[in-house]
Amino acid sequence: CLNPLHTALAIFGCLLGHKTIADEMQDSELSELVRRMAYDEGLKAVVDPKIISPLEFVDEVLNKRFSNPYIVDTPQRIATDTSQKLGIRYGETIKAYEQRDDLEVSSLKYIPLVIAGWLKYLQGIDDEGGTFKLSSDPLMDMLMENRHDIKVLLSNTSIFAVNLYELGLGGKIEALYHEMNGGKGGIRRTIRNLLDQK
Repeated sequence: CLNPLHTALAIFGCLLGHKTIADEMQDSELSELVRRMAYDEGLKAVVDPKIISPLEFVDEVLNKRFSNPYIVDTPQRIATDTSQKLGIRYGETIKAYEQRDDLEVSSLKYIPLVIAGWLKYLQGIDDEGGTFKLSSDPLMDMLMENRHDIKVLLSNTSIFAVNLYELGLGGKIEALYHEMNGGKGGIRRTIRNLLDQK
């Protein structure tokens, strides 16, 4: 419930020039993005532990923790080791959608957007066209070698726990990635366009 949203904010925080997670929650589009990820996609695949309500936990994360200016957490720190987090934070949710009769992988919109954002993040170029330093990652050499061959990355089951093309998400992610590469402001426009689809 928490970690996928944290990673989404880390990736887009780096791309959009934010300095803290709390600042990002003041960004109406990023705040709306993680809310929709949580309520529209993530919670549907959560197994209720019966000890704490997943819905109440998400409410607290979004309304109190992430927006708390006294928790000075930076997108750049949270973006560390992202290749090690994508499988458990997104791949497992995607697998749950694939395995359950009441969920459709093709309905996912916001998780594919975050994965496309990560591919854009690997370019080290922000939404204004400036460069930024990538956070450390144990797969950095491989990622840099393949960052322009996104098919290699999206089909890598050691990163995502699934082959995203085999589940029908590879093309959707590619399209979002190419939209983000549409010049200055392309990342923000891509987020806004997806949110406008409702």
